[in-house]
This record gives sequence, C-alpha cells and structure tokens, in this order.
Amino acid sequence: MNVCLSFPHPSTFNPLLCTSKTQLLHLHSNSTTILFSFSFPFHSVHRIPQLDKKRRRFVTWASSLQLPLLPFPIDQVLVPSETKTLHLYEARYLALLEESLFKKKRFFVHFVLDPIAINDTSGEASFAARYGCLVAIEKVEKLEIGALVSIRGIGRAKILKFEQAEPYLTGAVIPLLDNIPHGETELSSKVLEIKEALRNLNSLEIKLKAPQEALLQTLTANSLKWSEKTPVPDCDNSFIPPFPELVSFAALQPVSGSSESELQKLQKKKLRAMDIRDTLERLEDSIGYVQENISLVAAKLAIQSLDSRS
Repeated sequence: MNVCLSFPHPSTFNPLLCTSKTQLLHLHSNSTTILFSFSFPFHSVHRIPQLDKKRRRFVTWASSLQLPLLPFPIDQVLVPSETKTLHLYEARYLALLEESLFKKKRFFVHFVLDPIAINDTSGEASFAARYGCLVAIEKVEKLEIGALVSIRGIGRAKILKFEQAEPYLTGAVIPLLDNIPHGETELSSKVLEIKEALRNLNSLEIKLKAPQEALLQTLTANSLKWSEKTPVPDCDNSFIPPFPELVSFAALQPVSGSSESELQKLQKKKLRAMDIRDTLERLEDSIGYVQENISLVAAKLAIQSLDSRS
C-alpha cells in the first residue's frame, strides 16, 4: 500500500521552516483523505532521479506502533545510525516534541516526501511518503525560541496509515528489515572489512584540517560506535536491525570538507541504501563508498601538505 500526499502547488516541503504562505495538504491513505494546513517555503522541486528498485520483500511485523510523524524533503533522508540536529520552533512541532518525549518514550518517525507526479491541468504535485526511519531523541536544548533537538536513526519503518493530521501528523508504523538470507561467515567477513575501512577513514579525517564551517570529522566513527552499542533503551526490539544491517548504514555519513557535489552523491547513496533489501549487497556498496572517500581524503591531505610547505 502506498501512502501519498498531494500539494496544491509543486513545492518542496520543510516542516521546520515557517512562512506566511500556508496551503491545504491533501493526505491520502487507502480510503481516507485528511485535509490539514502546513507552512512551507515555495521552491522548485529538484527531483533526484528514481533509482532501480529490486522487488525483494522486507521482513515486516504484524504489530504496529502509533507514533508522531515528521516529514522532510527528499534530499533530507535519514538512515539508521545517523544523527541530525533539528531546530523546532513552530507550535505544532513543539507539541510533537512534547508528545514524543513524555508519551512515546522519546521516539517518532522521520520520513520524506518523494514527488511522484504533477497534474498537467491543475499543477498539483503528488508526493509519496517514503523512507521512514524510527528515530530516538538523544538531547533537547531549550532556546529562547523553540528548541534544538538531536535525533538518532534507529531502523527503517513503514507508514501503514495516518491516524491524525492536527496539530501534527501521527500514524501507524511497522519495522522494515532486510530479508535476504546469508551465511554468518559471509556477513562477518564483510562487517570486519567495513569496520576496518571506517576506522582508516576516520584516522585520515582527523588529520585533515577542515575549515570551521565544515561538517564534523567524526560522523562515521560516531555512527559505527553507536551501532556497536547495546540495544536502544525502551525501544521495541523489532525495530532494531541486526548488527550487520546497522553497520551497513554507518558508512553513509558526510566526510569533512565535503563539496556540494559530494553531498549530492551521498544523498543518492542513502536513497539506494534505504531501498536495498539485502544486507550483503548494502555492505558491499558501503565498503566501495568508504574506499572512495579514503582516496578522496588522502588526496586532500596530500594537497594540504604541499600547501603547508609553500
């Protein structure tokens, strides 16, 4: 079942931004339609090309959880083990934060709106709710206006249906896990390989002098360390992927000093990783991506060394 959203205007959507322009959002889930309003900036849709998807089934579970849902544009997909800091200040999203903290054991679902079609007559854009990820709130810092919220991706989640639209989205979700069997020895070998590659990358990044505005240099190490920890407190264990699956996502973090084109490439890698149903395939993809980044950072270090001598 697809869960789709339709906007009266072809726009990207960011719930964290508030403008004076508000549109009614048509939310479709099976036979129900809910109307509610959102504030969002009007920009052109920059569509990431669709990736080839292999028709493999996820492991799904009969039981579901009802959780708050927070939508983002397609270029802001969150993968398991990844961290993100949000600035929430609009009343509805502060209410979502309160619900997550005090009634949902610090959990909600991060998902993206994937533009799928634009009506030639009305100009109305349709969006699919995709790439859901259960997240845990790790830290909240109160500000004069709103709050800074640090979140961590736990595991992929599928939105079965929307339960409410106001003051914020909630819905029934189930976990999605890989479902392609592999031998333990085969997976263990690739897990050791990617862990070693990530540690080598982190060592190189630490040596790289990045400008102050560059992204943190330890994001991959942070994700790997978290993946190796014990299960998340208070989390339904069915949402927590096995370690090989978790570590296959840990490589998908920006390296220090990443250019815009490198970040765009990473986004495509993340979308592909969220679609893949095969842990071994994702591990192999991630190992290749880490090796590319090792070569890239090594080249930057060589240039930095030459510059320091001149």
